Amino acid sequence: MQKIRIGIVGYGNLGRGVELALAKCPDMELAGIFTRRPPESVKPAFSQTKVLHIDDAAGMKDLIDVMILCGGSAKDLPEQGPYFAKLFNTVDSFDTHAKIPEYYKKVNESARQSGKISIISVGWDPGLFSINRLMTEAILPDGQTYTFWGKGVSQGHSDAIRRIEGVKDAKQYTIPIEEAVEKVRSGSNPRLTTREKHLRDCYVVAEEGADKERIEREIKTMPNYFADYETRVTFITEEEMKRDHSAMPHGGFVIRSGKTGNNEENTSIIEFSLKLDSNPEFTASVLAAYARAAWRLNQEGGSGARTVFDIPPAYLSPKSGEELRSELL
Repeated sequence: MQKIRIGIVGYGNLGRGVELALAKCPDMELAGIFTRRPPESVKPAFSQTKVLHIDDAAGMKDLIDVMILCGGSAKDLPEQGPYFAKLFNTVDSFDTHAKIPEYYKKVNESARQSGKISIISVGWDPGLFSINRLMTEAILPDGQTYTFWGKGVSQGHSDAIRRIEGVKDAKQYTIPIEEAVEKVRSGSNPRLTTREKHLRDCYVVAEEGADKERIEREIKTMPNYFADYETRVTFITEEEMKRDHSAMPHGGFVIRSGKTGNNEENTSIIEFSLKLDSNPEFTASVLAAYARAAWRLNQEGGSGARTVFDIPPAYLSPKSGEELRSELL
């Protein structure tokens, strides 16, 4: 069996998660990790993994089938997404919801020019939760959809805080407000503002001498991340961060409550939920599955950007159509 050759751009928590996820995919092999750091300073999970500088990636177009981009959505992917789409089939986890349409257009232009496939905004939200919102809305058109995240660490939001001048490290926890969750599960279809559904709890290690009041203000007013939420900021030491906030749990749920029939008496509630010990490892596993789909679509002659809405579920599985029909249908 010819294996799909995968490259990884970026080696933070997500990049390491992809390395581990690929080890569980017998139809894939890791061609290398590409980093902006000195390659010798990166210690991969497996000793046989090759680590190269990001500048070397362009010279390996014929050696990599799909490049999985593991940079942050705030600064890395807006540049790396369109750039790498000119060279490779790509998959990324761009998660700034408000900017997805703009990002899609830029990546689509690059991927069409190169004849490659680029699947953007892959993960669990955006990603699996997006699919569930679409499906449940289509099935129950007379209703309301609610998405709750957490309690858990948001990688994208934590990364956005770490980009603020004077921040040495940060973790951001998204916490559903229980009263809002219970209202939704009751089937009453409440109208909830963004602020009524979630609390964002931020723990920040500041650089020595940094202006903490400015950092807190920049966090709480950051558009697309914190401005619309009740946000708490707590400054802690490096030791406290390592001791109390080293894990990366997350999760959440999508709920659709709707009416069926003519009399409006019958309520149906659909709920999809996730509980994750490791947010980056799970997100990485989703990225690996969509890398398989990207390769298959490109082999069929497809090009341009795609989202999770555009990918047939069968393309995610290593099993054949016959196996899927007999085992899972």
